[in-house]
Amino acid sequence: MVAVAILAAGRGTRMKSSLPKVLHPLGGRSIVEQVLQSLHKISPTRCLVIIGYQAEQVKASLTEVASKLTIPLEFVEQTEQLGTGHAIQQVIPYLEDFTDDLLVLNGDVPLLRPETLQDLLQTHKERQNAATILTAQLPNPQGYGRVFCDEHNIVQQIVEDRDCSTAQKQNCRINAGVYCFRWSDLAEVLPRLQPNNTQKEYYLTDTVNFLEPVMAVDVEDYQEILGINDRQQLATAYSILQARIKSQWMAAGVTLIDPASITIDDTVQIEPDVIIEPQTHLRGQTVIQSGCRIGPGSLVENSCIAENVSVLYSVVTDSSVAANTRIGPYAHLRGHAVVGAGCKIGNFVELKNSQLGDRTNVAHLSYLGDATLGTQVNVGAGTITANYDGVQKHPTKIGDRSKTGANSVLVAPLTIGNDVTIAAGSAVTEDAPDNCLVIGRARQVIKPGWRLKGRDQEL
Repeated sequence: MVAVAILAAGRGTRMKSSLPKVLHPLGGRSIVEQVLQSLHKISPTRCLVIIGYQAEQVKASLTEVASKLTIPLEFVEQTEQLGTGHAIQQVIPYLEDFTDDLLVLNGDVPLLRPETLQDLLQTHKERQNAATILTAQLPNPQGYGRVFCDEHNIVQQIVEDRDCSTAQKQNCRINAGVYCFRWSDLAEVLPRLQPNNTQKEYYLTDTVNFLEPVMAVDVEDYQEILGINDRQQLATAYSILQARIKSQWMAAGVTLIDPASITIDDTVQIEPDVIIEPQTHLRGQTVIQSGCRIGPGSLVENSCIAENVSVLYSVVTDSSVAANTRIGPYAHLRGHAVVGAGCKIGNFVELKNSQLGDRTNVAHLSYLGDATLGTQVNVGAGTITANYDGVQKHPTKIGDRSKTGANSVLVAPLTIGNDVTIAAGSAVTEDAPDNCLVIGRARQVIKPGWRLKGRDQEL
């Protein structure tokens, strides 16, 4: 069994933000959520999140996502941030009866692969180490503490960068800040830590001086251990995560026409034989099914796009689109719009909280809000549902095979039956039964010889 402690108490002052550092978004999840995602291969029995700065906000955010995880979260508050050793000291009362291994992670190191943690734990158990430290060989280790090992990777000492001699600085192995401890041994030495440093903090690395054996395990890709302390590092982490995500989907049979201009959240699901055009962005809990062509220039967020759908220069948020439908160019679907199969949602059409049946067309220049349309409805150019009376939103219902003429206004609440034709330019304010023609416009009047008063003098 293994328990996990995640250090997430810091403020992150270099982010220059009122939002706690670990809650900043990264690829569809918060930074600390990305850390939690790395645990799925090791199946910890307990997960303790150490919180401090804006503790309630961090707790509330993680409580929302806890239901999606198989790991029960426990929160440990560190009221004063006095270093990593002090943070782990706070979990001692929570693990009084615990006798197995404790994995310590940082809430601001979000790029660790699950396989890396799995390998770290396996080495720790097989070698029966008191502690196992994840290390990395950096091409430029300046600023990092160096880890010195013997030929068997047994740690001899850890020296901070500022304390290294010229010879010691040639060592490129650095401490990644990820540890696996035999908890019974660690619990004994934690009370012995002293803040004998300029920061007057309790360092978890100092426990190495009291534990034996301690082994270092090098991570294969040093980018995994990059932490986030400022906005530039956040952007760097995002670029690394995007490269991983896009490589994964291309290997799975997805075509990315111009990967550099495309962004895809870690939470998105894409089936094979999808084509993603340039300048397209897929966000949130989005699912794109096989045969779709998304973009160029499109945003799809928290939406489900079924087979063989095209989305051209359009925005789709919190909505679903059934198979063989064409969206765009320049359409906007939002507010839980549901579009049936074989539909056409064309140029400059906006759908908000509306449901469209199969083979219904809204070809151009229309707004449908809070509307329910049946099958094979044809919405003429310029049709709008006037759904807001200044106080409340009201629904519009249009039956199967009905048609609206160009520039029609349907004033909700309103029900239009099946096989109804609404004449162009109509303002419809009353319900219409099945099989009828609706004309809701003033009769045209022509007055021969009429001129605007005073017009002759101006000329």
